Amino acid sequence: MSERVVIVGGNAGGASAAARLRRLEESLDIVVLEKGENVSIGTCGMPYYVGDAIEDIDDLLVQTPQSLETRFALDIRTGHEVIDVDPEEKTVAVAHDGDTETVAYDSLLLSPGAEPIVPPIDGLDEAENVHTLQSLSAAEAIRDRVEAEGTERAVVIGGGYIGLEATESLQEAGLSVSLVEMEDHVMQALDYEMAAQINNHLRDQGVDLYLNARAESIDAGDSTTVELADGTAIPADVIVLATGVTPRTELAEAAGLEIGDAGGIVVDDRLRTTEDDVYAIGDAIEVTDCVTGEPAHVPLAGPANKQGRIVANVIAGREDSQNCVLSTSIAKVFEKTVAATGRNERALEAAGIDYEKSFTYSMSHASYYPGAEPMWIKLIFGPEDGRLYGAQIVGGEGVDKRIDVIATAIEFEKTVFDLQELDLAYAPPYGSGKDPVNMAGFAAGNIVSGVVDVLHWHDLEDLDPTEYTLLDCRPLEERHDDGEIYGTRKLPLSNIRDRLDELPEDTTIVPHCKAGLRSYITTRILTQHGFDAKNIAGGYELYRAAQRDRDARDRGAELGTVFR
Repeated sequence: MSERVVIVGGNAGGASAAARLRRLEESLDIVVLEKGENVSIGTCGMPYYVGDAIEDIDDLLVQTPQSLETRFALDIRTGHEVIDVDPEEKTVAVAHDGDTETVAYDSLLLSPGAEPIVPPIDGLDEAENVHTLQSLSAAEAIRDRVEAEGTERAVVIGGGYIGLEATESLQEAGLSVSLVEMEDHVMQALDYEMAAQINNHLRDQGVDLYLNARAESIDAGDSTTVELADGTAIPADVIVLATGVTPRTELAEAAGLEIGDAGGIVVDDRLRTTEDDVYAIGDAIEVTDCVTGEPAHVPLAGPANKQGRIVANVIAGREDSQNCVLSTSIAKVFEKTVAATGRNERALEAAGIDYEKSFTYSMSHASYYPGAEPMWIKLIFGPEDGRLYGAQIVGGEGVDKRIDVIATAIEFEKTVFDLQELDLAYAPPYGSGKDPVNMAGFAAGNIVSGVVDVLHWHDLEDLDPTEYTLLDCRPLEERHDDGEIYGTRKLPLSNIRDRLDELPEDTTIVPHCKAGLRSYITTRILTQHGFDAKNIAGGYELYRAAQRDRDARDRGAELGTVFR
C-alpha cells in the first residue's frame, strides 16, 4: 500500500505542499481535506473584487479541485471538515454530509489557516450587513450589498492591510467610506511618522478617518449605525470587519500539540510539530522572527507558500528548512504604495534591541525623466555596526522593488554600508545613478560612522531654546509655500558660509530643510567651522506630516467628528 499523506486545508500552504509532494513522489497517496468548497483561491485579491477592480469572482480561483486532481493526481475532498486528530492511532475524524468517517495517515500536515478576530461589539450578531473578507462567498456578499439600490455608506473597522484595501475599493465603487481604527495610526507595521503620511492621504481621498476610536455597538434599526465609544454614530449600509486574524489551533490543541506564546502551533525549522509525523504550516503556526529571534505569528501568503514547498521536501525525505521570517509586506492605498520589512521601533524596543534610524526622500527614477514620484525610506539599524533591522517605505512607483532589495539585505544580515555598495539597475526611466536604496545606505552610514549627528522630528517638541538653536536653511520662497516651524532662525544654505558670524556659538545648532539633504550639508559646514550642530533627519516635511495628522485628530475631537 502506498504511503498516505493527509493535508488538512488547502489554499496557499496546503495546495502548495500537495502539488510539490506530487512533483517529488508519484507513488504517494495524497489526500487534501478542505471544509470549504474551494481549495486554492487568491485570498489577497478579494478586497479588489469588492470594488470591481476584479470583475469576475472566478478570476480568484487559482486552481479548482478538478484542475488539481487532473494535473497532480490528488484526492481532493471539499466539504470535508476534520474535527479530531488522534496522533497515537494516526487517524483523523472527518465530518461530511452529516456523517463522520475516519481517515488514516502516515504523515499529517495541518494547514487550517487563521480566522477573523471578531471584536466584542454589541449588536454585531443581529446586524445583517456586517461582513469579513475570509471567503469568496463573503466577498460576493459584500459586492452584492455594494451594488444594491440605496447603498451609499460603508464603515470599515480596522486599519490594517485588508482594511485599507477594502476602504479604497469601497470608495472607488462610489460609496462614502468611514474607517475606524483603535490606534493612533493605520498600518501597525509602520511607525507613526510613516503611517501619518497614509493617515493624511486617506483624508485627502475623502475617507472619514476615526483614529483612537473603538466601535462599541451596532444599532440595526431602520438605518444601521456604528456607535463609537465616544458616542459618535456613523451611518452604515455595509460594514466590513478587518480587525486581524488569529491562528486556528483547535485541532492542534485537541491532538495535544504545543501552542506557543504568539498563539500559533509550535514547529521546528523543518515545520514538525511536537508529535511524530505531524507537520503544520501557514497562518496557524508560529515562526521565528529574523531580527529579534523571537516567536511571531505572520499570517502572510508569501511565507505560507514557501512553507508548503519546504514541508513537502521534508516529508519526501529531502533536506530543507525554514530559518526565520521577515514579515515583508506591501499595500496599495489609493495613489500611494506603502511597504515594510523587518521590525519597527516598537518591536525592537519590546525586544530590548538598541537602534538608530534614518530617513531619505528620493525620486523613483531620474527626476528629469517624466513620471518620477517621490518616496520616503526609513531604515532602522544598529547604532554601532549598522546592521539592518527594518525598513519602511511610503511613495508611489518603485516602492516594491526597493523594499524587496532591502528585505534581501536584512535576510542575509547585511548592514547599511552594504546598501551603499549594491550595484542596482539604472536607466532614467527606472532609477537613478545613486538608487534610493543606495541613498538610504549613505544617509544611515553617515550616522553610524559619526559623519553627522542627528535629531528626529519628535525631538523638536522638547528642545530647550537656551541649549538649541533651530536653523531653517530653506530659501524664502520655499518657506512661504510650505510653512515653517515657529521660532526658527532663517539662513539659507546658499548664504551660510558668508553669515556664520550671525549664529550663536554657545548653543547646539539644529539645521533643517524640506527632507534633510540641504540641512545635512549645512550641518557639515557648521561642524567644520567649530559649531556643535545636529541635522534633523527627515526635515520639515516629515515633521509637518506628523503635525498635520495630529492637528486633524485634535480638530476632530473638538468637533466631535472627523477633520479632513
